[in-house]
Formats: sequence, structure tokens, C-alpha cells
Amino acid sequence: MNFNNLDQLYRSVIMDHYKNPRNKGVIEDGTMTVDMNNPTCGDRIHLTFDIVDGIVHDAKFEGEGCSISMSSASMMTEAIKGHSLKEAMQMSQEFTKMMLGEDYTITEDMGDIEALQGVSQFPARIKCATLAWKALEKGTVEKEGKGTTEDE
Repeated sequence: MNFNNLDQLYRSVIMDHYKNPRNKGVIEDGTMTVDMNNPTCGDRIHLTFDIVDGIVHDAKFEGEGCSISMSSASMMTEAIKGHSLKEAMQMSQEFTKMMLGEDYTITEDMGDIEALQGVSQFPARIKCATLAWKALEKGTVEKEGKGTTEDE
């Protein structure tokens, strides 16, 4: 792995989100809770959301993992606030496309998330970056049936 790729991967914005995470914590009495882990590397995430009339009013996370997974969770919780679950799912799909090296559209309201683009060059790290987003998707799909989901 060359140093230019490492520089790109661990840009200052990623490290800032890791060292100073946005929206870290738990929403008591949240309307949606999701737990997910990545058994490959040990990353785990606990997401709580306050969703009213299909709009994400608040989103918080707790977890343990590498700088990529925790930074991505911080960026995701910032990006989806104030958006509908449908819009959040669209953001997740675009983020996944970016991680897979496909054509994608990242809008300005998605904040710092594009800083993670370099992760796509490291296939083993893609699951780290997408963990929080996959948890969001899982929770959204299961929201109608249950309030809380279990680890995969």
C-alpha cells in the first residue's frame, strides 16, 4: 500500500469525525433502534433515531470500531437529519455506489461523506465504511414490523 493512498484514506476530515464524533450517544425512547456488527473486523454499531411522520428528526450512534466505521457513522447521522427515510435510503444507495467505485451522486446536504471515497480502493475496508449505512437500511426495512432489530 503506498503512502499517497494512506494519505487519501485517512484525510483530516475522517480523523476529525473519529476524534470528535458528531451525534454520539443514545436517543432515549427513540422510534427506531438498530444494532449491527461486522464480524470480519469486530466493528459494531448501535443506532437510535427519532423519526416523526417519516422524517429523521434526530440520529445518534454508539459503537466500537476503526476510524473508518466510526467516522462514517458520524457523517451519516449528520447527513440524514431533517430528511425523510426515503431520502436517507437514497443517500445510502449513493454512498454504496461510491464505495463500489460505481457512478454516484453525492449532494451537498450529505456533508463530509465524500471524504470516504478513498476507501473504495481498499476492498477489505468497504464493510467498515458501509456498516452504519447498512444498519440504517436494515432498520428502515424492519421499522414497520418491529421497533428494535437484533445483530446480524
